[in-house]
Amino acid sequence: MNQTLKTIFISAIVGALIGSGVALIIPKFQKPTNKELIKEFYEVENAVYVSPHTLRKKMSKGETNDYILVDLRSQQEYEKEHIVTAINIPAYKDPNTSAYDEKGRIIGSFKKLIEEDTNKEIVVYCYSMPCMTGRKIGKMLAENDIYVKHLGIGWNEWRYF
Repeated sequence: MNQTLKTIFISAIVGALIGSGVALIIPKFQKPTNKELIKEFYEVENAVYVSPHTLRKKMSKGETNDYILVDLRSQQEYEKEHIVTAINIPAYKDPNTSAYDEKGRIIGSFKKLIEEDTNKEIVVYCYSMPCMTGRKIGKMLAENDIYVKHLGIGWNEWRYF
């Protein structure tokens, strides 16, 4: 009788472990539905992007205390012209040369911003809407537990529209 109970007990444990493993693996092979993909898209968009209209509205009301706007273009371009209130953490050494290899400086600069004021959202922008700089820097920062938002447009769109 003792041997039978041991066998049942061991079988139950092994069955539970296998069942748990299968339950964890199966969802990885299920393709999300179109509705799920659309829902996820909008959740990501709303989490990441800041509307230029919302930013202009805040600026016109003088409500600039809840965000830090960061221009990622080169220092040379920033000094020539930039969005009012923006600070510069250049992801470019000059207008034609990226500084993505300067990860320590870039990450350190953003860490310093966070240390100075943890309650403000950090919003980055670069050259234009299709520019990948903001996305690349955002990814670099997220890999280091620093989370920034992205202005829905770049400098070119801001100054002309």
